[in-house]
Amino acid sequence: MTPINRIITNKETKINPIWIMRQAGRYLPEFRKIRADNKDFIKLCLDVDLSSKITLQPLKRFEMDAAIIFSDILMLPYGLNQKVEFKKNLGPILEELDISKLSSYDEVDFVERIYPVYKAINKVSKDNLLKDKNMIGFVGAPWTLLVYILNRQSPKRNLKKDFFSDQFLINRILDILDKFLKIHIKNQVENGANIIQIFDSWAGLLDEKDLPNYVFIPTLNLVNYVKSLGVPVICFPRGISNYKNFCEIVNPDVISIDYDVDPTKVVKELDIPIQGGLDPKILLTEKENLKKEAEKYLNIFKDHPYIFNLGHGVLPETNPDMVEYLVKTVKNF
Repeated sequence: MTPINRIITNKETKINPIWIMRQAGRYLPEFRKIRADNKDFIKLCLDVDLSSKITLQPLKRFEMDAAIIFSDILMLPYGLNQKVEFKKNLGPILEELDISKLSSYDEVDFVERIYPVYKAINKVSKDNLLKDKNMIGFVGAPWTLLVYILNRQSPKRNLKKDFFSDQFLINRILDILDKFLKIHIKNQVENGANIIQIFDSWAGLLDEKDLPNYVFIPTLNLVNYVKSLGVPVICFPRGISNYKNFCEIVNPDVISIDYDVDPTKVVKELDIPIQGGLDPKILLTEKENLKKEAEKYLNIFKDHPYIFNLGHGVLPETNPDMVEYLVKTVKNF
């Protein structure tokens, strides 16, 4: 059993497995070298050899306990034939949605369009570097994907003023997303993903009263589906204020917390394994400070099943030596 599975299944507290969000990415010089020759981000995600190579880069450098496939949550709308472009300094830009086209789209078309993602998962999962480690697949939560599909770009802090004006359209899109997210998850698991993480990056944009309709119920449907496939599921509802409420309703195997969450509060409130929390900006400071902050989390969770991670993705300007130092700090604790 892998260290992460020992945390999730056996609720062990004497080990400290670690992986970090966006561990395969821009802070690594070997990634930047590949990216310099591959300007189209979507094409890069769909290149089986390169995406596999990128996924394994952090495992060659650091003693991580999992690989997470180099892909993007927006491969889902791309798979549904919505044009997705990643523009420098702007992030993702999506074309106007044609709901009639979306409604007639079938599973075969969808899987064929993003099949290289599944091939890459299969390839990575069989690599010797994955011995006693997990292969993490992932999806965006229905709410976060709805935000990108209708907003057509990253909302930062605000949704379009008329975002909620067409409830029929919203419900139709959520139904379609539920269907294809399950297909996307199934194909990842069938090709070797043995944990699924659900990223709800924009959950924090919603008022508390809207969480049940847009976050709790749609995510619960996915969580139950992942569990039916026999693999654990981690949820990351970034920016919500009531993690206890979320966990009681959605019931994930692991809850991932962001850096605005008070770890001393959630450790008392939650019974399930907890992941993450460390502010990625801490990796931009001095080693002494990084050690102090990392050990703060390790001490708070020392009697609670805990997977070390960040409260969001590692920042592009991070020095890889600091990641190495963080991993060693966690492993030596």
